[in-house]
Amino acid sequence: MSARDKFPLFVELVTRWADNDVYGHVNNATYYAYFDTVVNRFLTDNGVLDVEKSPSFGVIVETGCKYFASVAFPDVLEIGLRVAKLGNASVQYELGVFKKGSGECAAEARFVHVYVNRATRRPVPVPDDARAVLQKLTAG
Repeated sequence: MSARDKFPLFVELVTRWADNDVYGHVNNATYYAYFDTVVNRFLTDNGVLDVEKSPSFGVIVETGCKYFASVAFPDVLEIGLRVAKLGNASVQYELGVFKKGSGECAAEARFVHVYVNRATRRPVPVPDDARAVLQKLTAG
């Protein structure tokens, strides 16, 4: 199995001039903005997150990333997404960053959301509609 085969969904992102740092590659902190964008775009595109009105939503409680190769502006990226674990109130995502058309993974990340009530910010179960959508990306 190739690294790309691990991911049931890919989202294309275009790097920006401002993403590069003084070393001429995308800065490590910028990857986290990519990950946040991919996860939340998936949720909004599937109708299970309204950033202004959803009664509950996921907040980041853990992240991690391993870097294997540089990417830089003007690369077009394909970011793979899968759900590694779907708990009662949490979701662990795994993401892979690939240059468009490449089989080589430039970075792999872990991204954990805990669902919270909008008003109280206390943990709540993953909503049933979100759970159904997330199960489509569950590993294995």
